[in-house]
Amino acid sequence: MPWKNLTLLVGSLIFYAWGEPRFVPLLLLSSLLNYSFGYLIAGAASRRQFLLGVGVAANLALLAYYKYLGFFLDIANQLMAPWHAPVVLPAIVLPLGISFFTFQGISYLIDVYRRDIAVQTSFLNFAMYKAMFPQLIAGPIVRYSQIASEMQARDTSSARVLRGLRQFMLGLAQKVLIANVVALPADHYFALPAGQLSAPAAWLGIACYSIQILYDFAGYSNMAIGIGHMLGFSYPPNFERPYSARSMTEFWRRWHISLSSWFRDYLYIPLGGNRGSATRTYINLGLVFLLCGLWHGAAWTFILWGVWHGGWLIVERAGLGAWLERRPQLLAQAYTLLMVMLGWVLFRADSVAHALAYWRAMLGLQALDANAVVPWQMYFGASTATALAVGVVLAVWRLRQPWSRPSGVLGGAVLGVQTIVLSLAFLLCVTSLAAGTYNPFIYFRF
Repeated sequence: MPWKNLTLLVGSLIFYAWGEPRFVPLLLLSSLLNYSFGYLIAGAASRRQFLLGVGVAANLALLAYYKYLGFFLDIANQLMAPWHAPVVLPAIVLPLGISFFTFQGISYLIDVYRRDIAVQTSFLNFAMYKAMFPQLIAGPIVRYSQIASEMQARDTSSARVLRGLRQFMLGLAQKVLIANVVALPADHYFALPAGQLSAPAAWLGIACYSIQILYDFAGYSNMAIGIGHMLGFSYPPNFERPYSARSMTEFWRRWHISLSSWFRDYLYIPLGGNRGSATRTYINLGLVFLLCGLWHGAAWTFILWGVWHGGWLIVERAGLGAWLERRPQLLAQAYTLLMVMLGWVLFRADSVAHALAYWRAMLGLQALDANAVVPWQMYFGASTATALAVGVVLAVWRLRQPWSRPSGVLGGAVLGVQTIVLSLAFLLCVTSLAAGTYNPFIYFRF
């Protein structure tokens, strides 16, 4: 239909307004900003690099104001405390999804500058791309080049709608039946005072959180990709069983793929990638993951989480990666999972001090109040154990993709069984949601 893009734009703006009505103008301003600079860059015979720089800087300025101004102002106030009264700003509310649609805009401008894509001449179509509701809030980060051909002509066959429904139901089940179930004990264990947190409880808490964040975010991504299929769009995959990785380097090829590939293509490679000396490569990796941590949040815990991952990637490139390739696969996978889980402590903790105390508890080095230690079983019931066990098995699976199927008649039968299983899981999700339980997506706050 000729009005299909207008319909999707209006529907997406209504969707966004349902949660953040005051920031709809900001979303439209971001769309206008990137549309205009893309048009200027494409049509300019000279000063193209200058226009790109201004456009990227304008995107980053919006992100910096809403997400980082308060954080850096606090640092400045602490540094200037002996000589100057603190500067106080009104509270700044973080717009929903700003980290994601800002990176979309930057990638569009860079791709236009590189002449990898043709500029979009219709503001309506471009605004629809920026505001598409399935991936607007928490990704995946869909680049314009990935859906440019589907802006005008897209396939919405019954088979594709069924494929989208199945992926949506899978994502919803991951979120509601696994992530939400293990979220409650994770929250309880991380909320315990250090003196009450035993080593078994600490390990159980981080195990629950590791499964929670995987299925929470992968579930959202699958739901977004499924809705995309139902609308005729091919969004990129965002997860590929990252806990089955056998190195931290491989983990980042499988975790939040749209973000890691964005940093690779628009920051790491332009910085020189691994084409220079070993020292330069290490600096590039460290800078990329420092900014990756900062992208996730304006807090020292996120920055140190990025440094943690960047540090291990540097160590692997310096020789540990080659050593791991010669070790048994199970050992390499165990090492990777351990490093990832230790990193999640930083990601989940309220402060650096909280993370350090949690690490001490995991190592059995935390001083405990003998009369107040919480038994590890207190928040760990049968439903949690089941969700955790199922989540772990599916997460570390290194064999054939569990949802793949053979072709032919047997493939049709497998598809039918999978659809029935997903439909039953969907009914369980509806029952759970109808009961009034609520647990927002983790990545909503980024």
